[in-house]
Amino acid sequence: MLKRMFVAPDPGRLRLRGATRAVLGIGLAVALCGLAGISLVGAVTGGLAALLALFTVTDATVRGQMATTALLPVVGLPVLNLAAGLHDHPVARGLFCLAVVGVGVYARRWGPRGHSLGVFAFMAFFVTQFLHAAPGQLPELYTAVLLSLAVSSTVRFGLWCYERRLPPAAIPAPPSGRGLARPTSRQAVQATAAAAFALLAGQLLSQERWYWAVGATWWIFVNTTSRGETLIRGFRRVLGTVLGIGLGLAVVIPLQGAPLPTAALVAVCVFGIFYTAAVSYTWMMLAVTVMAELLYGLLGVLDPQLVALRLAETGVGAIGAALAVLFVLPITTHATTDAWIARALRCVHACTAEAATRLQGSTTADPAARVAELEVLLSKVRLSVVPLVHPLNPMRARGRRARHVLAALDSCAHEVRGLAVIAADPVASWDARLTAACERVERAVEALTSPGSPWAEIPVNARAAVLPAEEPALAHVHGLERALDELAAPLRHSQESRLVRA
Repeated sequence: MLKRMFVAPDPGRLRLRGATRAVLGIGLAVALCGLAGISLVGAVTGGLAALLALFTVTDATVRGQMATTALLPVVGLPVLNLAAGLHDHPVARGLFCLAVVGVGVYARRWGPRGHSLGVFAFMAFFVTQFLHAAPGQLPELYTAVLLSLAVSSTVRFGLWCYERRLPPAAIPAPPSGRGLARPTSRQAVQATAAAAFALLAGQLLSQERWYWAVGATWWIFVNTTSRGETLIRGFRRVLGTVLGIGLGLAVVIPLQGAPLPTAALVAVCVFGIFYTAAVSYTWMMLAVTVMAELLYGLLGVLDPQLVALRLAETGVGAIGAALAVLFVLPITTHATTDAWIARALRCVHACTAEAATRLQGSTTADPAARVAELEVLLSKVRLSVVPLVHPLNPMRARGRRARHVLAALDSCAHEVRGLAVIAADPVASWDARLTAACERVERAVEALTSPGSPWAEIPVNARAAVLPAEEPALAHVHGLERALDELAAPLRHSQESRLVRA
């Protein structure tokens, strides 16, 4: 696990740059809060607001990111206001908490912006519980949030906006549907049910720190869709919390809240959160746990009993999430995986068609944009199959088929990228044989993605061998045909398995 974090690819050093920029933006935000005379509680609130703005805002364009960041206080400050006034009304506070969870998860149907606003709204509620912020502190907290968002935005969009030099990220829309057929609707119900369990069980453990259980449930549901993803994420959250607590007991408690070393270690934790988030949820949770312990130490309330309570509340939250995804409107791993695979395959066909059109002389066709979209879709496929290839999965045959599918899809992506590069060459020419090859690709994708399709009729490229003198574009299309042929068997087995289970 440690080796994976340090050897994981980081194209363009994006993870490194993002983590370094986060430390700079959050550090400046907290420093300016201190210079403005804002209290420690306000500075922590402002620092969290800056962290969330830098971490959760992932719109495809810089302009979209700026718009979403501007909307964060619009949803966050009203939640902060209401939550601060409900400390002495536990029933109303609990109902409001569940409403924020449900609406926050449902907002994902509107893509990255809805996701960001939902997370910020929930964390505005969470931070009032974490700091026990009173209504009299609200003006200071508003100032801290707005000042911190302004500072972190200045760093992100002004001082260090490396995204302006990158092509816009292609972010696919969430899977669609109507009513409870829509995954985000089902997840909203699941998350609310899980949060209700966590809230009640968490209060049995502690009337003061119950929110840790709800927070654990919330973050387990973030960026997951299927029950398998959620169960694995819950396991990783508990594991990361255990490791973080062990490290905290060894490092944080001896500091006794000393400001300078605590601030330095918080900066290290912030870097760790951003650098490991895309690679290992376990390591990210370790960094989050240590940071929370450091903040509690800074506030003067950290002790071993509190740390043990944190672990217990995290376990309760994980149990609540597991029960919800297993028994409340479950979304199967296979259904989610098959949906993302189908979208990736349709994108493969779209890439091929765009490249072919470009080779025929069109100046408007842009296969590169489709390739970028395919990369994002493949990342979704990889995320969705994690439960199938995880060492804890007892169904080894399904794991082998999932690895087979991933390998074939990676081959598809390799061939499509090569085809797009050739299409971008102004001296590349059209080969008449490409017409028939592209038609075979279209039929293969249609057969692989259409429910109830005649699997036996998936066209197999009989001329699989690539001749030395074969035209490069044609060679890539033939390679794509072979990769699609490789997908037929595991996808057919997956569909047949679903029919048997139905």
